[in-house]
Amino acid sequence: MSDSIKQKIQEDMKAAMRAKEKQLLGTIRLMQAAIKQREIDERISLDDAQVVAILDKMLKQRRDSLEQYTKADRQDLAEQEAFEIEVIKKYMPQQLNETEINALIETAINETGATSIKELGKVIGYLKPKVQGKVDMKAFTASIKQRLK
Repeated sequence: MSDSIKQKIQEDMKAAMRAKEKQLLGTIRLMQAAIKQREIDERISLDDAQVVAILDKMLKQRRDSLEQYTKADRQDLAEQEAFEIEVIKKYMPQQLNETEINALIETAINETGATSIKELGKVIGYLKPKVQGKVDMKAFTASIKQRLK
């Protein structure tokens, strides 16, 4: 179980090499490099949750870049970022739907006793490990803010 996402990435890299899919191979190598970097820096072997956290961060960076490139009318760069987003998404857990998200937020607010926007950090701290990689954190945080007005 602990190596399943890493193994899947490794297998997909080999398949991309065989198929000579340069763009896909480049994206997979970026993911592997980020995972290896963290493993070497911390002298640990990452489990799926830690790999998801790295991939989630990569997705956020690419979404931000995509937004910037689109604003700057750099379609070539925007297309590359969009491609990378789609590749990385394949390795992420199933995304939560609106009903599941709302239920989690309600539970977190009740569990933490949060009553105002000042306690946003407490609610996010409670929820983040449960939703890492399963939601867009930007939209998720906005939903929590609406409830804590």
